[in-house]
Amino acid sequence: MQKKLQERAVFLQAVRSFFNSHGYLEVETPIRQPVLIPEAQIIPFSCHNWFLQSSPELCMKRLLAHGHGQIFQICKCFRAQERGRLHLSEFTMLEWYRLHDDYEGLMAETEMLGREIAHNLAALPGFDAEVCALLTESSWQRLTVADAFDAYAGLSAVEALAMDCFDEVLVTEVEPHLGNEQPCFLYDYPAQLGSLARLKADYPEVAERFELYIQGIEVANGFSELTDVMEQRQRFSHEIAQNEDGSGGMPEKFLADLEQLSPACGIALGLDRLLMLLCGAGSIDEVVAFTSEEL
Repeated sequence: MQKKLQERAVFLQAVRSFFNSHGYLEVETPIRQPVLIPEAQIIPFSCHNWFLQSSPELCMKRLLAHGHGQIFQICKCFRAQERGRLHLSEFTMLEWYRLHDDYEGLMAETEMLGREIAHNLAALPGFDAEVCALLTESSWQRLTVADAFDAYAGLSAVEALAMDCFDEVLVTEVEPHLGNEQPCFLYDYPAQLGSLARLKADYPEVAERFELYIQGIEVANGFSELTDVMEQRQRFSHEIAQNEDGSGGMPEKFLADLEQLSPACGIALGLDRLLMLLCGAGSIDEVVAFTSEEL
């Protein structure tokens, strides 16, 4: 336990050091909220008629809209019915947002973060030298979703969407090939799969969204932010219509602040998963103090 806690503390210090040295402001926002991001595939935890956050995204983007140009947060997030080698119902998320940039710049910054963290941890006991070398010594790949499906899935991304098997094919056929020889940014997701992401101006069939993969494991999800309030409302309405569990309805205060948001980008990174990889652990259970089963 002591070794586990020391490794986690050193890791979190390295994360904070990166953002502090790059001009970011660390913020805290409420964990318990009256309304969450409408996401049909996520089941929330209710808490006295409110909800435990599945992400701090709504609050952080409201801060961004009020002029806080570079912010980050390390916080607990909650998603019901998620448990496995890579999943906990309560987990630690890193999110950061910046104004006047897009997903291209965000991919470059994410690579810079990964390289710096791995470089700082590589020589310390408890951290996997091979994984640290993967992050620091190799180039980071950028692969479009369309090209990844063509290469590994046996059908196109468009066909997978039409057959309603995109997620299944992505997980079973595509993901195992990603990030093994070099970290991989899988980018330009189909427009239907970018709920809060801006569409490409010259190719609106895809969203300016990416996910980062390391050794076949999805670690982060980022995108250029959608700032069109009417379009965002329509997307939320579609999600709410599919969400039987509910998440509090339409986030009206967020939409009101969205009208003031300049072009921006943001990303959510699962710190437990990244730490698991950096420690060479076989399960996310090995890098947290307690799992739910131990409480």
